[in-house]
Amino acid sequence: MSDRRFAFLMFDRYEELDLIGPWEMATMWHAYAGGPTCFTVSEQGGAVRCAKGLKTAADRSFADCPDFDYLLIPGGFSAFEEMNNAALIDWVKRCSAGLEHVLSVCTGSFILHAAGLLRDRKATTHWKALDQLGQLPGVQALQQRWVRDGNVWTSAGVSAGIDLTLGFIAAIDGDNVAGSVQHNAEYYPEGRVYGDVDHYAAKGVRA
Repeated sequence: MSDRRFAFLMFDRYEELDLIGPWEMATMWHAYAGGPTCFTVSEQGGAVRCAKGLKTAADRSFADCPDFDYLLIPGGFSAFEEMNNAALIDWVKRCSAGLEHVLSVCTGSFILHAAGLLRDRKATTHWKALDQLGQLPGVQALQQRWVRDGNVWTSAGVSAGIDLTLGFIAAIDGDNVAGSVQHNAEYYPEGRVYGDVDHYAAKGVRA
């Protein structure tokens, strides 16, 4: 089981928690329950600056990326620019043809669409971009925490990637494994809502 590999795509100004939240869940999966080996990849490899300024570094470039089984694509405002990055979209297209599962967080779903992976599928994204996602050809946009349609998984914004990854782990290796990851991460959201969420949504306030 440990020979499985899980790749996490990085690109300039991706949203930090979109990747780091799922990364934490997936690496705990590996550490505690024999989950896949995880690594990061970007077009050129090396340093990648995130949306909020965190500096990260990709383990691999597109040119030297090994084979893998699963791919996660984060989002952020820059995902709309990456939709037009021919090298990145071509890489996602080529890789996805042989992958068992492809996942996206937040606006990473728009990269999936640009690569032709959301045609005639249900999907979700950050609430700010949900209407826009629904206007894309062949996409049925759903306002859900995360959505699975076949081997394509999408989540709502930012923190929702953690829930997506736990759901993915449960689907692949079972509820007990996902439960072990959840327990070790102490990820049990208390459900408290601060302020008037409807007010923020109506005003279009940026999170």
